[in-house]
Amino acid sequence: MRSGGTAAVELAATMLGPLGQRDVPLGPMTTYRVGGAAAVLVRVECDEHLRAVSTVVRETGVEVLVVGNGSNLLVADRGFEGLAVVLGEAFSTIDIDGTVVRACGGALLPVVARRTAACGLTGFEWAVGVPGSIGGAVRMNAGGHGSDMAAVLSRIRRFDLATGEDEIVPADRLGLAFRHSGIAASQLVLWAELQLAPGDVSTSEELIAEVVRWRREHQPGGANAGSVFVNPEGDSAGRLIDAAGCRGLRMGSARVSEKHANFIQADEGGSADDIERLMREVRARVERHSGIRLRPETRLVGFDPAPWGGA
Repeated sequence: MRSGGTAAVELAATMLGPLGQRDVPLGPMTTYRVGGAAAVLVRVECDEHLRAVSTVVRETGVEVLVVGNGSNLLVADRGFEGLAVVLGEAFSTIDIDGTVVRACGGALLPVVARRTAACGLTGFEWAVGVPGSIGGAVRMNAGGHGSDMAAVLSRIRRFDLATGEDEIVPADRLGLAFRHSGIAASQLVLWAELQLAPGDVSTSEELIAEVVRWRREHQPGGANAGSVFVNPEGDSAGRLIDAAGCRGLRMGSARVSEKHANFIQADEGGSADDIERLMREVRARVERHSGIRLRPETRLVGFDPAPWGGA
C-alpha cells in the first residue's frame, strides 16, 4: 500500500482515537533492538479492533506495517511514517485437537514447538530455534533443519486491512516457496492450522534439545535478526559472504558475525542505518567476488528501496 503522507497519518490517528498510540519506538519490538518509531501504532485485541483499523486504512490510505515478533524486521532510524499494527495477547492462543494444531498469529514458534512435542505430536520440533511468531512464519514460510511451514500448514485465517476481507485460505493458495509466500503487506494471519503426526514425547524433546544445541554452537547470540540474506539455490549465503572476505566486517555499530557470516550483530544502542549500510556493502562485495546478487531475508522498513530493487 502507498501512504497518503503526513496528512493520512494525522487523519488515521484522529479516527483511531485512544486505540492508536503516537510515536511508539519499534526498535524494542525487534530482535535487533535498534531503529526508529512508528508514527501511529495499534495493538489489536479483538475482531472489532481489526474492523475499526481496516476502516481507517481504507478511508485514509495510510501505509500499514504489520509487526510480528520482530525477529526478521529492521526499521530505519528515521522510523516508519505510517500505521503499525501488532496482534495482542488475544491472538496468541494455541489449541490442539488430535493431530490438528490451531495456533493464533501472535503465538511464538518455540512455544508452539514445545507445546506440541509435550502433547506427543511430531513435525514441528524444528521451529524451537526460530524466534518468530506464527503469523510471521507463514508470511515468510519460515523453516530450518530440513523442514518449513509449508510442510505442516493446512490452512489459515487471513484478514486484509486494506479491503476488510476476512477469509479462510488453504495452504495451497498461499504461494508458499522458499522463504516466501503470497501474504501481502496489509494482510494479517490471525491463525494457522498445522497438521502434525503422532509421535513420542521423549523423542521429540530430544530432537528439540538437539536443535537448541546446534543453534547455540553455530549461530551467534546478541542483537541480530537471524539470516540476513536468502541462500541462493544450491549455495549458502554465509559461504559466499565469507569467501568475499566479509566475516567480521564492521560499519559503525554493525558487524558481520565472526561465528556465522550470514548474521549481522548490532551494538547496544546502535543504529539501524548502520546495519542496512553494512548489508549493502556485503551484497556488493559478494557480487563482485562471485557474480551472485544476494536477496535480503531481513524485512527492511523506512529505507530507500532503490538500492534493493524495491525489496
